[in-house]
Amino acid sequence: MPERYGNRRDVEEFEIESDEEEDEMQGVGRRVQPSTSRRPSINDFQDMEDDPNLEDDDDELEVEEFEERSASASNARRPIRIVPDWTENAVQGEHFWKPTSASGDLCCLNEECIKSGQRMKCSACQLIAHQNCIPLVNEKTQLACKPTFRDVGVRQYREQSTTHHHWVHRKMEKGKCKQCGKAVQGKLFGSKEIVALSCAWCHEVYHNKESCFNQAKIGEECSLGNYAPIIVPPSWIVKLPTKGNFKSSIRVNNKANVTIAGSKKKGMSKRQKQKEEKKEPRAFIVKPIPSPDVIPVIVFINPKSGGNQGVKLLGKFQHLLNPRQVFDLTQGGPKMGLELFRKAPNLRVLACGGDGTVGWVLSILDMLNPPITPAPAVGVLPLGTGNDLARALGWGGGYTDEPISKILREIGMSQCVLMDRWRLNVTPNPDVEDDNVPRSKDNVPLNVINNYYSFGVDAHIALEFHEAREAHPERFNSRLRNKMYYGQMGGKDLILRQYRNLSQWVTMECDGVDFTGKLRDAGCHAVLFLNIGSYGGGTHPWNDSFGQSKPAIDDGMIEVVGLTTYQLPMLQAGLHGTCICQCRSARIITKKTIPMQVDGEACRVKPSIIEMSLLNKAVMLAKRKHGRGDVQVNPLEKLHLTILRITMQQYEQYHYDKDMLRKLANKLGKMEIESQCDLEQVRNMLNAKFEESITYPKVSQDWCFIDSCTAEHYFRIDRAQEHLHYICDIAIDELYILDHEAATMPQTPDQERSFSAYSQRIGAQNERRNMDQQGRSGSTGTQLPYISKRMFCNYYYRKKRFEL
Repeated sequence: MPERYGNRRDVEEFEIESDEEEDEMQGVGRRVQPSTSRRPSINDFQDMEDDPNLEDDDDELEVEEFEERSASASNARRPIRIVPDWTENAVQGEHFWKPTSASGDLCCLNEECIKSGQRMKCSACQLIAHQNCIPLVNEKTQLACKPTFRDVGVRQYREQSTTHHHWVHRKMEKGKCKQCGKAVQGKLFGSKEIVALSCAWCHEVYHNKESCFNQAKIGEECSLGNYAPIIVPPSWIVKLPTKGNFKSSIRVNNKANVTIAGSKKKGMSKRQKQKEEKKEPRAFIVKPIPSPDVIPVIVFINPKSGGNQGVKLLGKFQHLLNPRQVFDLTQGGPKMGLELFRKAPNLRVLACGGDGTVGWVLSILDMLNPPITPAPAVGVLPLGTGNDLARALGWGGGYTDEPISKILREIGMSQCVLMDRWRLNVTPNPDVEDDNVPRSKDNVPLNVINNYYSFGVDAHIALEFHEAREAHPERFNSRLRNKMYYGQMGGKDLILRQYRNLSQWVTMECDGVDFTGKLRDAGCHAVLFLNIGSYGGGTHPWNDSFGQSKPAIDDGMIEVVGLTTYQLPMLQAGLHGTCICQCRSARIITKKTIPMQVDGEACRVKPSIIEMSLLNKAVMLAKRKHGRGDVQVNPLEKLHLTILRITMQQYEQYHYDKDMLRKLANKLGKMEIESQCDLEQVRNMLNAKFEESITYPKVSQDWCFIDSCTAEHYFRIDRAQEHLHYICDIAIDELYILDHEAATMPQTPDQERSFSAYSQRIGAQNERRNMDQQGRSGSTGTQLPYISKRMFCNYYYRKKRFEL
């Protein structure tokens, strides 16, 4: 029985190894397939054909060949990573190593093992190797990790959209064989024999026997297992080729220092050139296949939350999902991940961390321009303490080592709900002078409320705790010690009663009604504005029996509660505060510096005027009780596209300059198209519109689509590949078509008026010429040349292009 099934990639081609070679190798078995590399075709170079200035560059080809030959050698020298590389240096099959101390884990190199360094395990495929053996593992392509992206060119990424099994040899395996149903038995005394094979994607396990696993399974398509609806397939993530690569839509001629994409950049202004130089090139792009059956989930993990829980969760999610849909928030924040997956259908976000982590993700969603539509639903996996938002959504107060598989299943079955978010506008109080309190600020730490906003004694305790922890972090390494400090500060304020006169320092209006007198009557030491029901680690200050309606996170109202130093500790016993009102807007005027906190972030704020109003409603994921009900999936969004036509002359001259082509393109009309339509279907729709509609100008049959959103420059879509591409692949708000036989007649009203004036002038000139020839004119002026309609159109087009 062969110990390995798969293939070995040489420098230039794939070769299927013989049975004798397979007996000597152990590790990862990969499917046997023909080489995906091929000779460049006419489609690969069709943009370069259009360029009259294109020159052959033998040095360029030599550099490409050298890079290709040295790729395997550089793999051995690449650094050890725990998260994916999103730069142009990313390598297919790269492992994500983490230390392991589990007994029975043996190095995958067997006889070649150096037996030096700490044992490491790949989070994605669970391969084991010593730290000093990792360079040898990188050299062996049969030991590569499961593929996480596609490295094909901007034109071929749709040619293969299926995912195949990635078989990994196991010396120890838990579980049952899918073929025979029997448990996998491990060998005794540290045997190096391969006992099973398992897929790194769907996690199916088979005995290493001919009766259970045969060679036919190597090329089988993988279903991605139980989590297929939420896994991002590697075919969705496309690595963009760099400039100078033959797979790129543009090339760079180093000799002339000219970009060969149609012409030299003579048409670009100085500002455009500076903007082009500052723009960071994208190394990856996500090309999802639109389907209502998929619910992709991208995971953001804050490793600093919950002690060491975040680091452990990072590896667990990388094992069950595509590692490229799991992001470490310490590596640049959530913006890159949200921008990458903005076009994914039914997108959901899982924020693993505290309430601050969730607020961070929501704030980045607000900043994206253009915003993601429809907005992705955000779920919470609570880490650490507090986690009031997670409690309000039903996810609990903390992660208790539940199986990640159970969490992913609950995220897939969760319910989408809306949550109010409130804006805080803080301006200085012009009627009061600054009291010069040390470390006071002009604004609150956050200007958006997700959970709560408060001022008074509770914000003072939170601020004292944060300042003490910053000064002596070594004293706050225990959850019990932190709670003891909070109790100590609360007891101190209970005796000193520093904020007993809070109602004399503030004026509060809610929906235009003055509630300052009610604060004075209740003797409030703190005022709390609650957007959710939970506060301070699971307490409930608002009494649901008060008011006309029961509070909800999407009712457009915020609850106002007054607290005293006596009521604060009693909240832990299940008691409530003093309910003031429910309101849709509020205005607070402070007359001295007062501590304030927003979602747990506290600071001292100078005398100010604080105005609160509803900002928006965020889409959140609430845990469905007992897993009942159907999964809530939104219908796929329809694209509202503006159809723009570009002539061949414009494309040849400016297809490297998107801004110029937008100015030159002629608007044909607007259409509403389903996002799951492929380009063949869209072509039929457009041709029907062109033939039937009077408002659409005539378009020749020889037109093609232009991809305006994949690469940094425009490029044409081959008509033979239109059935492979979806409309969402090439267009966002504007759909460009290239008309090879487009007339140069004017399209806009201004151009039509200008054209009419020129036409009358030329018509009069031609009429005078005819009269002179027939001898019916008494004029003795010079004879004017005859100008044809074609000559005039060409002259008019050149003149308008010069003006642009």
